[in-house]
Amino acid sequence: MLKTELVLAAETPSPIIPHIPELILGFVAFILLLLVMKKYVVPRFETAYEERAQKIEGGIEKAERAQAEAEEALAQYKAQLAEARSEAAKIRDDARLEAEQIKAELRAEAESESQRIVAQGHAQLQAQKAQIVAELRADMGRNAVELASRIVGESLEDEARRRGTVDRFLQELETAGANGAGK
Repeated sequence: MLKTELVLAAETPSPIIPHIPELILGFVAFILLLLVMKKYVVPRFETAYEERAQKIEGGIEKAERAQAEAEEALAQYKAQLAEARSEAAKIRDDARLEAEQIKAELRAEAESESQRIVAQGHAQLQAQKAQIVAELRADMGRNAVELASRIVGESLEDEARRRGTVDRFLQELETAGANGAGK
């Protein structure tokens, strides 16, 4: 039995060692598959790889350009902001100077207006003083004429006589006042 088993074992293919025709057929199929892949599949992979690499490189370049543009825009923005700040400071300074000028002009106008009002007040006072002096002279003259006519006993109704008497009386009063003030 042992012999028969060895013979049967020699006739049955080994599950570990493949048959030679299968090996040749597998090798030929593998070579054909390699040729087909080399001719059709590998070039497509290569072109797809190239396109993808170019897209990635283009995206990187695009991102770098965008970043450079953003940095340039940021620099412009900072420059504009600095310029706006300096212009705002200049406007503030100009406004301060203008406000000081306006205040000085208003002060000058107020001063001249107050001087004009004071001068007008003085003129009014002088006019009122002259009017009051004239009224007092007239009252004094009447009182003096009435008193003189009572003392003298004659009527001083004549206008020329009355004026002459009043003027003489006022001159005497003024000279007496001037002599009294001089002493």
